[in-house]
Amino acid sequence: MIYPLILTLHLFAALIFIGTVFFEVLFLESIRKQLPTRVMLLVEEGIGRRARSLMPWVLLVLFGAGLGMVWLRYLPILASPLASSLGTLLALKVAVAVSVLLHFLVAMFLFKRGRMSPRYLQFIHGSLFCHMVVIVLLAKGMFYLTW
Repeated sequence: MIYPLILTLHLFAALIFIGTVFFEVLFLESIRKQLPTRVMLLVEEGIGRRARSLMPWVLLVLFGAGLGMVWLRYLPILASPLASSLGTLLALKVAVAVSVLLHFLVAMFLFKRGRMSPRYLQFIHGSLFCHMVVIVLLAKGMFYLTW
């Protein structure tokens, strides 16, 4: 009974995180060209402030639920990930997710130190966007691809 709850928490947290990254990359970047610089700075500042206060909690739920899912259902599969296509794809998904977490931690560190530049932010958003696409494809592929 607890696994469906953990899975639901994981999916909602993933929706929030992926949706935020997609919004910032696909919408915010194109809006930048249409708004005056001053207005865009205010928009980015407001969105950034909200994201920095919300995302640690979202990631805590996302990774906490992910670890719970592994513990309850997938630990034996991850014990020998190359033994099955599910194990291989899940191990890859976990590795990419760890990279996402490292991106987030680096971004938070740069913000705290006052060293986050627009160039770093754009790189991190682009990289996270690619990571999210890979994670979604791996998540779906785990249950539909076999070899």
